[in-house]
Amino acid sequence: MADNSVTKEQPKKVNFIHLQIDEDLKLGKNDSRVHTRFPPEPNGYLHIGHAKSICLNFGIAKKYDGKCNLRFDDTNPSKEETEYVESIQKDVRWLGFDWEDRLFYASDYFDKLHEFAVQLIEEGKAYVDDQNSEVISNQKGTPTRPGMESPFRNRSVEENLDLFMRMTAGEFDEGAKVLRAKINMASPNMHMRDPIIYRIMKAHHHRTGDKWKVYPMYDFAHGQSDYWEGITHSICTLEFEVHRPLYDWFVDQLQESDYRPRQIEFARLNLTYTVMSKRKLLELVKDKHVNGWDDPRMPTISGFRRRGYTPESIRNFSDRIGVTKVDGMIDVSLLEYSVREHLNRTAQRVMGVLNPLKVVITNYPENESEELEAINNPEDPEMGTRKVPFSRELYIERDDFMEEPPRKFFRLAPGREVRLRYAYFVTCTKVIKDEDGEIVELHCTYDPASKGGNSPDGRKVKATLHWVSAIHAVKSEVRLYDRLFSDEDPGGHKDVDFKDFMNPDSLKVLNECYLEPFVRKSKPLDHFQFERLGYFNFDYDSTPELPVFNRTVPLRDSWARAQSKK
Repeated sequence: MADNSVTKEQPKKVNFIHLQIDEDLKLGKNDSRVHTRFPPEPNGYLHIGHAKSICLNFGIAKKYDGKCNLRFDDTNPSKEETEYVESIQKDVRWLGFDWEDRLFYASDYFDKLHEFAVQLIEEGKAYVDDQNSEVISNQKGTPTRPGMESPFRNRSVEENLDLFMRMTAGEFDEGAKVLRAKINMASPNMHMRDPIIYRIMKAHHHRTGDKWKVYPMYDFAHGQSDYWEGITHSICTLEFEVHRPLYDWFVDQLQESDYRPRQIEFARLNLTYTVMSKRKLLELVKDKHVNGWDDPRMPTISGFRRRGYTPESIRNFSDRIGVTKVDGMIDVSLLEYSVREHLNRTAQRVMGVLNPLKVVITNYPENESEELEAINNPEDPEMGTRKVPFSRELYIERDDFMEEPPRKFFRLAPGREVRLRYAYFVTCTKVIKDEDGEIVELHCTYDPASKGGNSPDGRKVKATLHWVSAIHAVKSEVRLYDRLFSDEDPGGHKDVDFKDFMNPDSLKVLNECYLEPFVRKSKPLDHFQFERLGYFNFDYDSTPELPVFNRTVPLRDSWARAQSKK
């Protein structure tokens, strides 16, 4: 893995897609242009797999001084919403990419696609089929057995045109008829066996309203949309490789010049401890297993943003994992490492106590306080320093004290001296307990000569603790997010519901946390390292009375170690 001292995003690697584009440019194809597109369906929020595709498509355009369009594949109005369109645009921009004036929709081409369908009918290359989808599917055969021709395959051009226009007018019920391309029912490629190109749908479209009663299938719409937009390289995930002959067949029927887009496939992103299916993510949202699409436990871009992931870390992760032609599983810890690496260089340091134990410095003057200087980020001297208030009463982490410590416990204990970060050496002199025997307060003394955490006589201590001044502390809510699933491949088990693997400890809410007053200046999505605790960010739910912080990632990958011990 890369060293944490890296100060720039990872250098872009050359992959097999670049090599194919280089070859096209060498041959002068498409006037030596490079023009890509990112074509999401507006039927849900984008996830980390889409982020990889965004980085790839826009990254290719940048590498070759080309262009990249954003085009919504809005061909299924029953599942699409304006909310999704808006969220997708926000996500692409947040990742750092700009489509400039090239925002398109498949619905922009509905008239042209309909005209093209009519053209295919007139040329005897498409027909209306009265059979339902189940019958059509059964007639398609198997990869080793040819399909059966539909009894409606040889309808006349005139009858097909009449029926298709009546479909368009809404005369028939949904499912009553479809328009199919007439290609080859004996083709070894199942997708070439007279695929459906139009179906009847009487759903309200978020852009075209109720104008259309028939809608094109994705396989029919996306190749022609590429062609009309001048796309040179259509970058798709690997499952579309078998669709490529159909993509090319449609373009062949439309092509009027030497220009043609080229489809290139790459392996989609699969992450451990994650589900990437939009259907499953939608199920989590609708059934309220999570608190919406932007729940910080979700693998959506909006969820990662709210959790505190940065666009730079996601771009670096996408470049790290590279582009291949082989499906595989990427360890989610590599994504977390990329986030941790970037935040280590950029996040503001503050001190905070999540599980507080009160400490009284008995020899410190009462009703007095002072300001001590603290470093904002040791990785970036230009971030400067800040003032941290110190007073007689403090909070430390409860886990930083043990009344009867084991041999290798070096933090605070009765009679032991430790360093308070940026402050003083302190020694525990007394332990106060409640009637149930629970420790509620510690009494300590401090060495005034050790200001700044430096020993005046060279004596050494083995532990440095973080702390906050009790009278200056900002009481906050802290949400400790962890992985949503406890299984490496929750969606990969047959006959087992993926939700059975949900991690019951994926969210813990702490309501009695204390942070140094610097955090009062926070804005939503501001990043912090709570020293010794992890990386956190300021959440939208915050109020002036109660700031809310989300844990982005721990300081170290403790999950893998914890799982290995089970």
